[in-house]
Amino acid sequence: MNILTAVILGIVQGFAEFLPISSSGHLVVAQRLFGFEEQMLSFDIILHLGSLVAVFAVFWKDIWELIKKPFQNLTYMLIAATIPAVLAGVLFKDQIEALFEGGIFLALGFIITGLLLLYSDSVQNIKKQSKDISLPDAVVIGCVQAFAIAPGISRSGSTITAGLRQGLTRETAARFSFLLSIPAILGASVMTVKDVLESPEGAAGMLAGGAVPLIFGFLAAMLSGYLSIRFMLNLINKCKLRYFSYYVFALAAFILADIFITHRFF
Repeated sequence: MNILTAVILGIVQGFAEFLPISSSGHLVVAQRLFGFEEQMLSFDIILHLGSLVAVFAVFWKDIWELIKKPFQNLTYMLIAATIPAVLAGVLFKDQIEALFEGGIFLALGFIITGLLLLYSDSVQNIKKQSKDISLPDAVVIGCVQAFAIAPGISRSGSTITAGLRQGLTRETAARFSFLLSIPAILGASVMTVKDVLESPEGAAGMLAGGAVPLIFGFLAAMLSGYLSIRFMLNLINKCKLRYFSYYVFALAAFILADIFITHRFF
């Protein structure tokens, strides 16, 4: 892997992780469009860790409050919302990975994301703050996050929509979604590390492509992730999420056109 490839994929990961457009789906699209070979698992870990650092950089005050006072409602609700995705990842790992092999499922995922974003703008929320999030709210958001493990379905878009559906304010729904990404990214990274260590290359494969591209990919994911989160927090109260739906619908149409007509990328 060269540095340019690492930077491009890092930027795609960072922006798409927190914009409601699906980072997993966009990484697949980027690899197909630019002709990148399938990236090693260790690089996937690095990109996710870069995104994780961006979350800590933006929400360090919230995270510090959770550390100082761990026994509070927000902590319990984040744990409850994390459980469904953990169960889905463990129980259906092979089935989920199989979905990444076909363009049809990717296009379907983008269509589902678009529909969720359209729906989010029609929701009448009840103005719940973080302290008001209940266990049913957390479970609903968590189940939606588990569903969003599939390619093309945006984790942030799905969980923000679910939060709005449960009556959270737009800012609270976004903040809860981004804080929820911490255990989600950590969990995905741990599972990927396990796969790396069990691979034929084992731990030696972590640096097989060289350390420099990994560093550049990490920095690109971190910086673009930081900008993406800041952008969404500023945008969430000013703009409708439906505008992102037009983009993912167009992307789904492009993938389907390529599958059935041009046969160039998928």
